[in-house]
Amino acid sequence: MVGSTWKTLLLRALLFLSLLYSTIGKSSSSSNHHHQTTIRFKMAPPDAAAERQITMRREGAAFKVALFADLHFGEDAWTNWGPLQDIHSVNVMNTVLDYENPDFVIYLGDVITANNIMIENASLYWDQATSPARNRGIPWASVFGNHDDASFEWPLDWFSAPGIPPIHCTQTSSISYSEEECSFRGTGRLELMKNEIKHNASFSSYGPRRLWPSVSNYVLQVSSPNEPQSPVAFLYFLDSGGGSYPEVISSGQTEWFQKKAQEINADSRVPEIIFWHIPSKAYKAAAPKFSIRKPCVGSINKEKVAAQEAETGIMDLLAKRTSVKAIFVGHNHGLDWCCPYKKLWLCYARHTGYGGYGDWPRGARILEFTHKPFSLRSWIRMEDGNVHSEVVLS
Repeated sequence: MVGSTWKTLLLRALLFLSLLYSTIGKSSSSSNHHHQTTIRFKMAPPDAAAERQITMRREGAAFKVALFADLHFGEDAWTNWGPLQDIHSVNVMNTVLDYENPDFVIYLGDVITANNIMIENASLYWDQATSPARNRGIPWASVFGNHDDASFEWPLDWFSAPGIPPIHCTQTSSISYSEEECSFRGTGRLELMKNEIKHNASFSSYGPRRLWPSVSNYVLQVSSPNEPQSPVAFLYFLDSGGGSYPEVISSGQTEWFQKKAQEINADSRVPEIIFWHIPSKAYKAAAPKFSIRKPCVGSINKEKVAAQEAETGIMDLLAKRTSVKAIFVGHNHGLDWCCPYKKLWLCYARHTGYGGYGDWPRGARILEFTHKPFSLRSWIRMEDGNVHSEVVLS
């Protein structure tokens, strides 16, 4: 009994330390990355025309974005490896940010594994995941994946011989806990987003209410420093579902994209870059059959494309728009390629987190685009600092 109590206290202490580490860890290196990116907010109702803007550092400078995909924070918090793997994921992000010093960070879905999180406030894990960018003052945005608001699944090994599971409730503020704090209710998309947008550096948004429960549907404008009203690029974020609703980009989202694009980029003059989590069925058509060969670029092709459940028109729309340069997704941990598809590129990020399946080395996809003329290129920065899979996408 004493041994069991000691083990429980140790596991809770591990989670507390992991959260503490993510908050204060790397503070010395963070201070060396002074970001002069100007954050311009245009606060408006979700359905309004005004967009939130981020302004490039200086005229002529490249704008760099780091994509962190499939972090899966919060897995197996009741074991000794769960909190430790979250610490490893923080280390990966810190390494990438130290090497690349990006202007912006995008969390590309499956930030947490909600079906493993027994506490009501899953935002504790979400905040831990976004802490590397937040601690450096780097603005960021996120889009939801299929695990971010999944229902909690009781582990079978919790059930004792009589069929009564012991209470496992991990708290970060103290070792004690209350019944209300162990409700196992989980945290849905709206609550997660509500918590994230409290942070001044978050550019995430609920999106139009008529599209809920699909929540993270919004567009950001990257602007020239000398001409804030002159867009350099539009970054679109779409919620590809999973968790609380089907894994699909709906016809309603397609209609919203079409209307929004017509409203802010009617002549398709401004380049558009698209982000969502679960690949569309078009990724199956573009995927390398065996090894990755030109014109595709990448380093791992270790599994089949796990696509959305249905295609409701979004790819037809994007493929016809000359302004759409590339789509970036996560979801498949064993894929990191970019392949051409019609007039645009379909790209995977790189599995960043130590959570989730697969033991492939971790890293992050980096994007960099310039203005006048517009150019978009990408590469992958690994946890060990190496760089590979450089490709010009536009």
